[in-house]
Amino acid sequence: MKNIRIHLIIKGRVQGVWFRGSTRKKALALGLTGWIKNRPDGTVEAVIEGQEDRVRKLVSWCHHGPDGAMVSMVQEKEEEWKGEFDSFNIVY
Repeated sequence: MKNIRIHLIIKGRVQGVWFRGSTRKKALALGLTGWIKNRPDGTVEAVIEGQEDRVRKLVSWCHHGPDGAMVSMVQEKEEEWKGEFDSFNIVY
């Protein structure tokens, strides 16, 4: 299975609804690495690395997020896989 890296910008009501924590929990359960953070403009940004099928599952989940979130758009950009992370963390 091929490893990939996806960079996401998630827009909508995605802050204050436990989006980062829920995403981290799902990423760790899927064995993925990377990070997620709130941005000053109200969006959430994430970089996800791992096996392609697992990354795609998490990206698909990010299109709706946890209960309370209202995702209006997800910008996805595939980047070169770097294997630079050893966990999936919330960045502050």
